[in-house]
Amino acid sequence: MNVPEPSGLQPATTDTSPGQNAHPWHRFVALGDSFTEGIGDPEPHSQGGLRGWADRVAEELSAGQPDFSYANLAIRGLLLRQILDQQLGPALALKPDLVTLSGGGNDVVFRRSDPDRLAEKIDAGVELLTSTGATVVLFAGPDWGATPVLSQIRGKVAIFNENLHTVAARHDAVIVDLWCLRELTGPGMWDPDRLHFSPLGHHTIALAVLNALGVPHSLQPLEPKQLPARSWKEARAEDLVWAREYLVPWALRQLTQRSSADALRAKRPRPGPVFGVGRPPGPFLGNSAA
Repeated sequence: MNVPEPSGLQPATTDTSPGQNAHPWHRFVALGDSFTEGIGDPEPHSQGGLRGWADRVAEELSAGQPDFSYANLAIRGLLLRQILDQQLGPALALKPDLVTLSGGGNDVVFRRSDPDRLAEKIDAGVELLTSTGATVVLFAGPDWGATPVLSQIRGKVAIFNENLHTVAARHDAVIVDLWCLRELTGPGMWDPDRLHFSPLGHHTIALAVLNALGVPHSLQPLEPKQLPARSWKEARAEDLVWAREYLVPWALRQLTQRSSADALRAKRPRPGPVFGVGRPPGPFLGNSAA
């Protein structure tokens, strides 16, 4: 299910009234590496301590969609084959109707991998995802031409991007072209490590994703939205979830002398409400009584 891509970064609309049902999706699952996990966009109130473009997209998609749920399976540092091997199966089991898939950047940047072979791998994964009827979103990588050292792989990134356009066309997937998103060339869009995006960069990418999907949203260019304030009751509900999901398992690991250096895990392995237990969706959060 492809969706026409509006041009530019202007918001599709700012009307996100409850019950509007402005899009057809009810379960969003994000797959990938540090880009999708949200590295560079720290937020202590978000699961895993990171927000990122995927969370920001989910926040907008949840507005006026009470049954909307979101899972993020991305884990930093993974190569494309690891993403496909470790995340495709769990993603399919969640039965999403919207999937974002980003991978291959670590292969190209750190392994100097063949962009044609990478495209063959991602093509098979996209074919499997689209066969379920889900809308699949792919990402063409950014232009690192002005970045020292990374500029040397610019040609490989360009080839991989062209391959991704072909894969998207073959499987009727939506593609978000970060190379053509020239706003991302600004230094304020990047984390100091020059490998990951800043909060402003993640916001800009979220806006581009929503525009590519043709979804009405309330994001404005160059104006990242803050997380809505929580009421006391909402904070307490999230504290209970945190204790059950994180504190208790951690304490048990210490008691059983299990290593604290366990493999990294996805920050949102199970789909759930974007803003946690008992919290209303999207921009209407913060208007509830304390």
